[in-house]
This record gives sequence, C-alpha cells and structure tokens, in this order.
Amino acid sequence: MAETVNQETNNNAQAAEGSADQSEKLFTQEQVNSFFNKRYSEMMSKISEYEEKAKKFDELEEASKSELEKATEKAAKLEAELKDLKKTAEVQAIKDRISQETGVPASLLSGETEDSIKAQADAIKAFASGGQAYPQVKDGGEVVKTSKLDTRQLFAQAVSKMGT
Repeated sequence: MAETVNQETNNNAQAAEGSADQSEKLFTQEQVNSFFNKRYSEMMSKISEYEEKAKKFDELEEASKSELEKATEKAAKLEAELKDLKKTAEVQAIKDRISQETGVPASLLSGETEDSIKAQADAIKAFASGGQAYPQVKDGGEVVKTSKLDTRQLFAQAVSKMGT
C-alpha cells in the first residue's frame, strides 16, 4: 500500500509539472506594452468621465442650496472679515499708543501683541540713542591747512620717508 501512495505522489508531481508547462504563457514586450496602453487609455477616459460627473454634481448641489444656507455662508464669511478688520484696527491702535509713548514712528513698529510691539520700540529707541552721530574732533572741526602741497604730493613725501 505504501508503494501505491508513492506512485500516486510521483504521478501527481509529474502531472503538476506538465500542467505548469502548459499553463505558462510568455508575452513579448510589445504585447505587454500594447495591453498596458489599452488599459491605461480606458482608465484615463473613465477618470475624465468621473471628473465631469463630479463637476456636474457640485453644480447641482450648489443650485439646490436653499436661500437660507446661502445667507448663512455669506454671514459666516462677513463675520470672519469683520474679525480680521477689528484685529488689524486693535493692533494699529496699540502701535500708535506705543509710538506716542516712546517717540518711535508707528510705521517702524511691527508685531501682533502689545508686548512684542513695546519690546521692538524699546530696541529701536535704544539703538537710535546709543551712539553719537558724529565723531568728536579735538580741534573743533575746523580745516587746518599747514602745507601748500596737494594730497598726492603729501602722500609721496610720506612714502619716501618710510623708505629711509
């Protein structure tokens, strides 16, 4: 009986190999490309159909909205716009107030909060008042000309003195 089982197993294995050889089909690259291009063009045409249908659906949905829904959407947009305008006016008022307090022009100030605007105004004011605009000159700034030579000749004399 064991012999019968082994023979059946061998027969089944040989039959499977034979059917695998028969069912295996090879395609050329041209056939694969042709099949792919055909499926690709079919899918692209379906996609364009779906896009058109989606566009029509959106148009129908928009047309079917009630007047109340349209008014609600418009009110929400206007409320958002009003909120932005109030925020802008509030920030400008803060800039104007800090400008008056510090003496820094409001056009130089940026920021959204009072603390950031105040810090920037203080930094600008410190920078502007920190240094002197002109260097100090010991002789009062008068031009003193001690020689009748021009600058080129004075330079030439200085270079000749360095060489000796």
